Amino acid sequence: MTVLHLPVPTIDDAVTWTRAHLGDLACDDVAASRSFIGGQASADAALATYDVRGYAARRNQVLPVSARGASRLSPYIRHGLLTLPRVWDHVGSGPERDVTKFRDELLWQEYARHLYARTGGTARSLRFEVRERGGSEHGAPGMACLDVVREELIRDGWLVNQTRMWFASHWTVRLGNGWRDGEDHFFAHLLDGSRAANRLGWQWTVGAGTGRPYGLSRWQVEKRAPELCAGCALSRGCPIQSWPDDPVLTTAAPVAGVARDPAPATTRGPAQPLVTGRPDAVWLTAESLGDDDPALAAHPDLPAVFVFDEPLLARLSLSGKRLVFLAQTLADLAERRHVRILRGRPAEALRGLSVATTYAPVPGWATRAAAVAPVSVHPWPWLVAPHAGPAGSFTAWRRAARV
Repeated sequence: MTVLHLPVPTIDDAVTWTRAHLGDLACDDVAASRSFIGGQASADAALATYDVRGYAARRNQVLPVSARGASRLSPYIRHGLLTLPRVWDHVGSGPERDVTKFRDELLWQEYARHLYARTGGTARSLRFEVRERGGSEHGAPGMACLDVVREELIRDGWLVNQTRMWFASHWTVRLGNGWRDGEDHFFAHLLDGSRAANRLGWQWTVGAGTGRPYGLSRWQVEKRAPELCAGCALSRGCPIQSWPDDPVLTTAAPVAGVARDPAPATTRGPAQPLVTGRPDAVWLTAESLGDDDPALAAHPDLPAVFVFDEPLLARLSLSGKRLVFLAQTLADLAERRHVRILRGRPAEALRGLSVATTYAPVPGWATRAAAVAPVSVHPWPWLVAPHAGPAGSFTAWRRAARV
């Protein structure tokens, strides 16, 4: 495979740049999100203006948009532009009820990362058997509650958590489709799409993690977005007027690592930098693109190198919005330090370079790092250190973590 050396984009030309250099890897027409701009400057501004006050009461509100309490920080958290410890500290002075609820959500994100890293991925149903693949039923056309989800997902690449659950519940619990097909669709379009959080959310909704699926009915829509039902063409014949029947779920075969992590130090990664040589560049990954990336911070005078992994992106077939967001992030970083961008297999693109990098708690990182052989590996900025205890539920994991 040929390694391509790409020019560095500017934020203003990120869409044109992405279309020219990565458009063949996108699943749709390349366009920017209408609501989010990638980059550290955008992340810092979003955090600086975020006030946690009112979060507990409004976090699940869908419409009107002005009444939503969601923080909208998740795309920046997903790519390491905002670390969980930094966001945790930012909200500390808010009202206790709101801070507690918001920090619970940050802990859920951390739980998802722990579980994903320790199991090597969460593609299998964790505790209860549910359909994972198959099915093509999309439901009755014209359902306003689902149309708004589809529109916002495609337009913005982001959804509030409540509408994510609406779509996932209708797709799986009511229509019987495989949850992994729906999760793949979300992953392709969500700017904050991570296999860790995305898969855990779908598993929770379909009941694979708890045995109690989340059922969508008109009641939730009228409570969280009343104008949708009022203007829906199907209002008088609503397909979700009543609650769906609860499926009977059977216990799934145990997934290694859920009940106990036999190697929490491996899940955690290095506690201190592992240095075997002198780097001449910093290799950035999609998990850690912020100025606070430990490897970047430790080597402020070295160029940063990012590789668009062509085989991986061809397989994932992501939305152009996700690729534009990455291009904007790299363009923003290039305003402060030297950035090199390549396209190809990471091991081939980085051949001949001695690189420093930051550990990432995703199985793919270990595979690529083994091929790249970095001379300096820096610790991941955990909010909660991985532990060996049970992780079959958020409650069990949190109890073992003592947070």
